[in-house]
Amino acid sequence: MSAHTLTVAGVAVDTRHWIGGERVASPQTFPDVSPIDGGTIGEISRGTAGEAAAAVAAAQAAFPAWAATSRTERARILHAIADGVEKRLEELAIVETTDNGALLRSHRRGVMPRVAHNFRFFADWLLKLEHEDFETRGHTNHVSWDPAGPCVLITPWNAPLMLATWKVAPALAAGNTVVLKPAEWSPLTASLLADIAAEAGLPAGVLNVVQGYGAEIGDALTSHPDVRRISFTGSVPTAQRIAESAAANLTPLSLELGGKSPLLVFADADLDLAVDLAVEQYDNAGQVCLAGTRLLVEETVAEEFTRRFAEKASALKQGDPRAEATDIGPTIHPRQLEKIDGFVRRAVAAGARAVIGGHRKDGQYYAPTLLTDVAQDSEIVQEEVFGPVLTLQTFTDEEEAVRLANDTRFGLAATLATGDPERAERVTARLVAGTVWVNCFFVRDLRAPFGGSRLSGVGREGGTWSFDFYCDLRNTVTAPNGWTNHG
Repeated sequence: MSAHTLTVAGVAVDTRHWIGGERVASPQTFPDVSPIDGGTIGEISRGTAGEAAAAVAAAQAAFPAWAATSRTERARILHAIADGVEKRLEELAIVETTDNGALLRSHRRGVMPRVAHNFRFFADWLLKLEHEDFETRGHTNHVSWDPAGPCVLITPWNAPLMLATWKVAPALAAGNTVVLKPAEWSPLTASLLADIAAEAGLPAGVLNVVQGYGAEIGDALTSHPDVRRISFTGSVPTAQRIAESAAANLTPLSLELGGKSPLLVFADADLDLAVDLAVEQYDNAGQVCLAGTRLLVEETVAEEFTRRFAEKASALKQGDPRAEATDIGPTIHPRQLEKIDGFVRRAVAAGARAVIGGHRKDGQYYAPTLLTDVAQDSEIVQEEVFGPVLTLQTFTDEEEAVRLANDTRFGLAATLATGDPERAERVTARLVAGTVWVNCFFVRDLRAPFGGSRLSGVGREGGTWSFDFYCDLRNTVTAPNGWTNHG
């Protein structure tokens, strides 16, 4: 076995970059640490500007041939990648759980099947992508989607492979080449994806994977003049730096950023359902951008809701994410744990009351927390914590509910629990959010547009919206009877 290969739960993972169809090592490395026990999994190649330049060059060199590849062939290869994901589903699941601490049962049953689905969906969507021709004064307009060029995709640590392939699959389907930069806290499954893609027959240079810190390799990627698209999921401050870096080349951006989403519970709601929806916000230890972390409950049912919520949430089992019975795993990194704890400590010092939780546990675990007695303008209500911390506020009527729901800088998602369909229609029409769920949560369909408003992001992806971003749209206008045969 190579000196650059780790064995993670029995699975071999190469720690080097994947550039131009070859493994490339860097002189320096960085440690990859498992949040489960804080132990170092191994040392990962630490790329800098040199590796960034090489990866973009490889993507640029591979672009003409891949762009000229027929839609049918591109779709076939994407389906072959999906086959490879399904073949190695168990390996991908255990490696990602070891790397980022999310539940193994969720990776097996939901996350990794979704990875395969990402490739199959965009492969199939590509084959039916079309716009009906239309006429202007007898002239025919024909809309087409042309490959844009090399794309830089920078992905987060909370759902590493699923969110990476949510970007990689449409970019490749569109005929682009890709440089994927996974988060340094969870890089391992991106390396496995490179192996799977190569085995599926994806030509060298079409997908490149580089690892490292944002300041050392990310800036070099986002400022490169040959990059034609940048897609990023992560924090607002990082997105602002990426936007500044991309501005010199006017590189188009797609940004899916933070959220501080509301979950509104009206008195006419099914309270058992509302409680279930609220407790579900602790999924992945609260490390979900879409989570409805601000519980807004109608005053007349707030006491009963809080009692039921505390009872149900307190029964959640927190521990090793590899255990089938575990409901909540660890936070990703000691730095993230300290950030979460800091938010809660400052909130309590300012007068908030912890109904449940409010403290760290052994290792990198933070107790599921619900804070009440919080002011609308307080930090804990206005800023994204990205951990298992919810706040609860009350409202007296629809007007106040909507006002509180919209009173942040974000607008990623919202969840509404009500038994009145007319109220649901009125309220959802006024919420500032890219996605609104009514009496449900986290139901996602790749045919739907996904993205955020305000500081929650720029652009929409999913279905044709993804191709609109990853392509240069062309409209060809042809004159009527304009053909002359010069024989």
